[in-house]
Amino acid sequence: MFRPLTPAQLAVDITVATLCVLLRSILPFDNVGGWIMLLAMGAALAIRRLSPGLALAIAWFGAIVQMAVSLPPDAANLAILAVLYATARYGTATVKWLGLASAIVGAFVATTYFLVVGYLSAVTANGDTVFTVVPQLAFIGAFSFGGSLAVLGLSWTAGLLAKTWRNARESRELQAAAEREVVVEQERHRIARDMHDVVAHSLAVVIAQADGARYVRKDDPEAVDGALVTIATTAREALADVRLLLGQLRQEQGDGPQPVLGDLDALVTQMRASGLDIDNQGDHDLPALPVSHQLAIYRIAQEALTNALRHGDAAARVTLSLTHAGADVTLLVANALRPEHPAAITAGHGITGMRERALLVGGTLTAGSEGDEFVVRASVPARVAVTP
Repeated sequence: MFRPLTPAQLAVDITVATLCVLLRSILPFDNVGGWIMLLAMGAALAIRRLSPGLALAIAWFGAIVQMAVSLPPDAANLAILAVLYATARYGTATVKWLGLASAIVGAFVATTYFLVVGYLSAVTANGDTVFTVVPQLAFIGAFSFGGSLAVLGLSWTAGLLAKTWRNARESRELQAAAEREVVVEQERHRIARDMHDVVAHSLAVVIAQADGARYVRKDDPEAVDGALVTIATTAREALADVRLLLGQLRQEQGDGPQPVLGDLDALVTQMRASGLDIDNQGDHDLPALPVSHQLAIYRIAQEALTNALRHGDAAARVTLSLTHAGADVTLLVANALRPEHPAAITAGHGITGMRERALLVGGTLTAGSEGDEFVVRASVPARVAVTP
């Protein structure tokens, strides 16, 4: 029944209503009914935002008292306009429609009261009968009803428009906030994918190098030194990438690591140093691709090679091919499964991340067992990068 208002809002409403009552009371009333009407209109004006429904009831009470003591229209009646505005602007659905009904009924009652108390009384005082002035009564009544309905209805309509504008503004703000949240969430997912790719790939290389060094440390000490150099280099690169990604999370600005297709050779060299036998069949006549497409291809290749190192048969050759045919650039990574590895492999976070990367640039990705191999096949649209 009562709307929440701040103390400042309530104080302003009460102050405005009090000043209006004091200003109108400069001209005193001849009877008590006038003072009751004035106080009722002032009270309705004071609580119009706090409780529009109660304010409407109090305003009706004041109007009924006014008609009961045969008072003419008064400046205090202007409070009714503010109350009708408040019913549409702040009221519930029921109060809103009660306000509209009050505007219509009020216009009819005001017209009837004006004709009976004002005009008809003056006519009969001059000795005329009601039947002789019917045309005049009809014209004046229609004009009076139209004018009253326009004034009261416009006040209610103004409140309804203000409420509609407020709801539209709030909807726009909510939509903008939701869009910002989507953008932030998408950026977090992108950073999480980059973090997974960087950390998983780097740890796989470090583990492979550490295991290899442990096995050959007695027979080939120089290989141990090479493995330690590779471990140190990989760890430093991973640390730098992770710092960039964490900086994005903290500051929500700047670009993270953005490897391109030109970095694939370095990736293949690094994976070969980790023990993978990679047959690189890259197409050197590829079209110029946007950075986002190049990044997607690089990260998919990185994840697929990392999975081959971790889960595949390290003794078998891994095929890496990058070809351009028609409207797509196709990446294929195929590695032999371990003899004890199950034929069916469930999709983990890595495969899900690869598929999302392909989808984000308008491509497709399939990953699964084909015979005794695990094959990752990604197709990315070969849209030419726009150069300024």
